Amino acid sequence: MSDGSAADVLDVHAHAVLAASEGAAGAAGPELGALEDGTPFYRVGDYVLRGVRYAGSPFMDVDVRLAAMDRAGIGRQLLSPNPLTYFGDLPVADAVAFAQQYNDGLAALVAEHPSRLLAAAQVPVQDVGAAVAEARRAVRDLGMVAVYLDTDPAGRTLDDPALDPLYEALVELDVPLFVHPSPLGPGGPPADPRLRRFDLDLQCGFAYDETLAVAALVFGGVLERHPSLDVCLSHGGGAAAFVAGRFARAVRKRPWASAALREHGFDHFFRRLWLDVHVHDEGSLELLCARADPDRLVFGTNFAGWDSDADDTPTGPWAARLTANAERLLRLP
Repeated sequence: MSDGSAADVLDVHAHAVLAASEGAAGAAGPELGALEDGTPFYRVGDYVLRGVRYAGSPFMDVDVRLAAMDRAGIGRQLLSPNPLTYFGDLPVADAVAFAQQYNDGLAALVAEHPSRLLAAAQVPVQDVGAAVAEARRAVRDLGMVAVYLDTDPAGRTLDDPALDPLYEALVELDVPLFVHPSPLGPGGPPADPRLRRFDLDLQCGFAYDETLAVAALVFGGVLERHPSLDVCLSHGGGAAAFVAGRFARAVRKRPWASAALREHGFDHFFRRLWLDVHVHDEGSLELLCARADPDRLVFGTNFAGWDSDADDTPTGPWAARLTANAERLLRLP
């Protein structure tokens, strides 16, 4: 769905790893280093990611990032927390300390390149009051334009009423919520041994979590309770577009559907969600455009990640539309 000349594309799916936040979560790290054989590692609590070189990459080196953005035809990026470091299971004090140090560092980085970079905030969601306070500080004091959450923040589902004060705060602050899974899940590596094969935790696991997130937001009434809340999900919302017909049938047939959900239908609420188009396939993108609201689709790359789409940046009218959508989502002038 790309044509025409290059556009000043806005990429909303780009994670940042900060040297300044190493050790900010106490014993949980994070810690960046190298093994005796030179293999790089990144430790988060008891989990050690081996073989991913963050140092000197776009994840950590802003000059490398900007040069890679130029090559890809990406004008601006929304930088967001590394999903490995959501730290939803930390003691509250450690989670608050990490979020504050990370947000301070990210805001400082973005302030050096205000025409190219924007920032989304990490919040210590295990304490919703602390998360609200950090969201307010990040937006009002640091100039951040969004807040980031896991698909199961601190072991909760997204429709948990305990999260309502955070959603109310985001509406008050007039910033969107971005939802992206953690590769680890709340309890470490996936319990299902089948997901440990072929990197299926990253492929099927992410789509599974994102689909469950759509279900929580729609079936769980989040969008009913917070009609002005804007939520953007990664990777096209997982498999939700593919199973939308089955979800719609469930709304009509199953007893748990609310009166508003029965009246308006699944599609009505699904089309209220914002989704990035990081789906890797023209057929998948066409399905997404058919089931979701095309005016709520935005461009995302997982920039510099293993599945990055930065080498296929859209151009022409499609790029312009995705960028205009993202500017509306992020409340940009």
